[in-house]
Amino acid sequence: GANGCGKTTLLHLIVGLLRPDSGTVEAFGKIRRTESDFHEVRCRAGLLFQETDDQLFCPTVAEDVAFGPLNLGRSRREVRHIVADTLESLGLGGYQQRITYKLSGGERRLVALATVLAMQPDVLLLDEPTSGLDPQATDRLTRILCDLPQAMVVVCHDQHFNRQVTTGTLQLSDGKLEASQ
Repeated sequence: GANGCGKTTLLHLIVGLLRPDSGTVEAFGKIRRTESDFHEVRCRAGLLFQETDDQLFCPTVAEDVAFGPLNLGRSRREVRHIVADTLESLGLGGYQQRITYKLSGGERRLVALATVLAMQPDVLLLDEPTSGLDPQATDRLTRILCDLPQAMVVVCHDQHFNRQVTTGTLQLSDGKLEASQ
């Protein structure tokens, strides 16, 4: 859909960051209304924000990746393994003590993805994942996403990227989600 048509809003509605003015949100086969209704959704669907600054707020990479699992009540020992495994799977094995704000845009995007993957979601909600990335970083992200087992909902203007990582396309127009031509 066009800029401003509600793609990001739709992702935020799915995970309960926003509430609809009218209608209902159904996710994973259930109507979601209350904060507690969205807890399961947030455990099963991981949102990668368009702006990495909205996702990364800790001093180091390891702290950012550990934040979610620790808040789910995982033990520190278990979280250390999750952080190491997640970063290694993204080719960021030596990044644990790196200062997050000093990373390149592509590295920050991968660390933001690591924060989502560390939560072990069933579904990835990706909001403009190639935004601000150079071609090399986009290619790296594409290869990584194509190797992941999770289902993905991708909001992205980059049609080449969409063709590489998705199996189908929908169009959001006038508040309606429809199959693309």
